[in-house]
Amino acid sequence: MTDYFDLSGKVAVLTGVGSGIGKATALTLAGHGATIVGGDIDETAAKLTAEEIIAGGGTASVQRTDVTRRDEIDALVDGAAAQHGRLDIMGNIAGVPHNKLVAECTDEEFERILAINLKSVFYGCQAAIRHMIPQGSGNIVNISSGAIDTPAPTLACYAMTKAAVAQLTKTLATEVGRQGIRVNAIAPGMILTNFSRHNFVDEKGEIVQEKLDMYHKRASAMAPLNRAGEAQDVANSFLYLVSEIASFVTGQIERPNGGVAMPW
Repeated sequence: MTDYFDLSGKVAVLTGVGSGIGKATALTLAGHGATIVGGDIDETAAKLTAEEIIAGGGTASVQRTDVTRRDEIDALVDGAAAQHGRLDIMGNIAGVPHNKLVAECTDEEFERILAINLKSVFYGCQAAIRHMIPQGSGNIVNISSGAIDTPAPTLACYAMTKAAVAQLTKTLATEVGRQGIRVNAIAPGMILTNFSRHNFVDEKGEIVQEKLDMYHKRASAMAPLNRAGEAQDVANSFLYLVSEIASFVTGQIERPNGGVAMPW
């Protein structure tokens, strides 16, 4: 079975590698043999991820990438293909949370969340298929969210972008499947990363143990598996989707959520 997960010789471009799901995914794919080309707006954090991969015997390079800028995503993807001669995996992982009532959301906030969580994914998909279509193969994985399954106050803008990512994923899968490209999405549930940090820190950004305990308690109460998720849970789903064992899977929304949502 390990042969199915062997990514030796594969080149993976991932955004958001500086922390959380992006970092866990980069380490996981590298651990299975993939060459990682990572982007993150936090270049220092991205470099730390690359250093960890290299220290473990893997291959990685990173560059500062503002995913709201099409030219910077193009530079990341085109540079990887030029340097390594191919592009096998594209992971559009970078994203930000947003919590605001519809009545209180400003135009500036709305445009920002659209740019980071939706437009960047569209740009990444376009950049990837430019190389994958001539190549006749490739895997694209986009990060959606469990927010697409269960409406909740203050999550309108965030959930809208993530629902759009899910629909983009399905549509693109129908467009490029005959070119040998699979396109899937992951819709994580409550995952304990910096992404969810705002739930358990004070105004100075310091972790408040009582709030962290409450976060775990709330996640456990919601999930049949009785726990919050970890970044590695999502990275494992990512590995599955880009592996040969998922060779007949495309246009799907993978849900590592502990059973919180169980849509058809």
